[in-house]
Amino acid sequence: MKHFRLFSAFALLVVTMGGASVSALAADPVFPPGARIGITPLVGLVPAKAFTGFETEDQSVKVLIAELPTAAYGEVMNAFKTNPAIANGAKPESLETSAGTAYYTAETAKRGSVVFRHYSMILQGGTFSGYVEVQVPENATKIYSDDAVRQMLASAVIRKEVPVAEQLALMPFKVADLGNFKNVRALGAAGALLLADGDETEGFEVAPFMVIGVMGAMPTQPDDRARFAEQTARAIPGMHTGRITMSEPVRIDGMAGYETRIDATSGRNDTPVTLVQWLRFGSGGSLRIIGSAPRDQWEQAFPRFRAVRDGIEPR
Repeated sequence: MKHFRLFSAFALLVVTMGGASVSALAADPVFPPGARIGITPLVGLVPAKAFTGFETEDQSVKVLIAELPTAAYGEVMNAFKTNPAIANGAKPESLETSAGTAYYTAETAKRGSVVFRHYSMILQGGTFSGYVEVQVPENATKIYSDDAVRQMLASAVIRKEVPVAEQLALMPFKVADLGNFKNVRALGAAGALLLADGDETEGFEVAPFMVIGVMGAMPTQPDDRARFAEQTARAIPGMHTGRITMSEPVRIDGMAGYETRIDATSGRNDTPVTLVQWLRFGSGGSLRIIGSAPRDQWEQAFPRFRAVRDGIEPR
């Protein structure tokens, strides 16, 4: 594990961020839409439009909020304890929040000709690690000072669940039937939705789950749809040793589509699963629906997958 700048690399997996001292915070913590991490933003910060977090009206000050894998918090905590010497003067510090002890650094960085203060914080979220990154250009540091930013970071809070209606409102499609799945989760800023009976602790692949999203790519000619469907099916994340058992054109809600089924192993324990991928082709891209179930649960899960598929409509 290298120094604390590792936080920035973690965050890139989720999203890329492009006077007097502030002493007043907003009254209550604010959760960006779909996020399980909230903060009390400093005066002048409003919800960001292009990423999950906050920014000033001129977009010069940015606060990125993201979720990382559960293990990230422990790895960073151990790295701090075993190697406290950090390059560039970025000394790691602990910070108490309502979610427990967090770790953060503050350093001066440069991107091109722009000099800015860069802050990174990681905190424990239970089934995930919370990450907050702050970028303040040099000309704003008298307003957004180290002390002010530290106060904002200390206000971080965690909520266990995001209201389902809030998550569904983020999607570029409507979902009329959630298939009685136990967990509903918007996947970052990607405009994708996870429906699952499992969770992060046990792994999603040990129970039926679905992932629904929109792909910008699509075949340019109808004759290319079979090849495109098989290529995307073979690229399903987390799938091991997959074997396509069926792939054929279908009509989905009156539109051209393709159904592909795969027998595979999936997840950290190589669970034997059967997967189905539906692609619905449209003028703006392809709607991609993936359903996965342990092989001995497939017969019960497949009707649920179809019910969800048939209830999806464009906004």
